[in-house]
Amino acid sequence: MKRFLLSAFALILALPGAAFAQGMKIGTLDMDRLFKEHPKTKEAEVRFNETRDAAKKEYEDKAEAYKKALEDINRIKLQLDAPALSAEAKSQKAKEREDKIVSLRTMEQGIDQFRQSREQQFQQDVMKVRQEILKEITDIVMEKVKAENYDYVFDKTGQSTNGFSPVLYSREEVDFTANIVEALRKAPRPSSSAPKSATATATPAKAASPAKAATPASSPKPKP
Repeated sequence: MKRFLLSAFALILALPGAAFAQGMKIGTLDMDRLFKEHPKTKEAEVRFNETRDAAKKEYEDKAEAYKKALEDINRIKLQLDAPALSAEAKSQKAKEREDKIVSLRTMEQGIDQFRQSREQQFQQDVMKVRQEILKEITDIVMEKVKAENYDYVFDKTGQSTNGFSPVLYSREEVDFTANIVEALRKAPRPSSSAPKSATATATPAKAASPAKAATPASSPKPKP
């Protein structure tokens, strides 16, 4: 979501050149910079990274338990192949092995559910923080727009469907990004609604391609 107030762009293109000579006030913003320098961005990144590490540790513990269970199954298989094993003992071992395989399948499902739930929670947390940041930026921008009577404001980092910014050129003095950055730093901020240990990401400003939470690899299958 890099566009900001660009819906008016087509309208401006349609306006006659004389309209600009009648005192229209136009400004530009660098929304990438605003997201990056918003105080909540770095705070959220720290929280997300902390939870990514916690999720990774939790997965590694689950994977280690799975590995040990698989080793137990393979050990019992070797015992079953021993020629000196009595028929009764072999039956008991076979039953023990089958029970462990059932338990192992349950562990596999638990690992898969763990991965999926963490990924889903990650996406929700990142989107929530991003929306909070966008709202705070938008509120301050709109205060500036109304106070100084801007007619149009464009995000010069936004991309069109062709992959380039619709704002091909603007004079430096029409850009008021620095003023918004300063206002964001001074503005009182409510606590972020993201959990204290959220799931991992890079910067929320780039939430379109966030770094994922630790993703367990596919669970190994028990050997027959």
